[in-house]
Formats: sequence, C-alpha cells, structure tokens
Amino acid sequence: MVDDEANIRTIVKPGLEMEGFEVDTNDEPRSVLAKYEPGQYDLLILDIRMPGMTGFQLFREIRKVDRV
Repeated sequence: MVDDEANIRTIVKPGLEMEGFEVDTNDEPRSVLAKYEPGQYDLLILDIRMPGMTGFQLFREIRKVDRV
C-alpha cells in the first residue's frame, strides 16, 4: 500500500492483516518503484494524489516493469 498519509496507512494495514493478508506500506512512490520486483505483489493499493508522483503514474511505471 502506497499512501502519503500516515493515518490512512495505520488504519488500513492492521485491518488487512487481521484478514490474513501480508501488507507492506510506503509513503514515497519513487522509493516503491526503485525497489519493486516483478511478481512481488498480488495487489497494489495506491493513493491517487501524492507528492512527486500520482498513483496513476506509479501504476503505469510498475506495469512497464511487471507485465504479468
């Protein structure tokens, strides 16, 4: 999950983990892109509005790397 608002990450992450999901969180889209590996995740939850890169832009860049 990538969201620049800490309160959103701290609410959503425990809820998903209670349902049995393993959750990674980050607040910086470019950091996520730099360390992303193809096939690493089954689902990405991306905030639309973030400083530096929108969720849509991050998704497009990830798709260039991970064409599953």
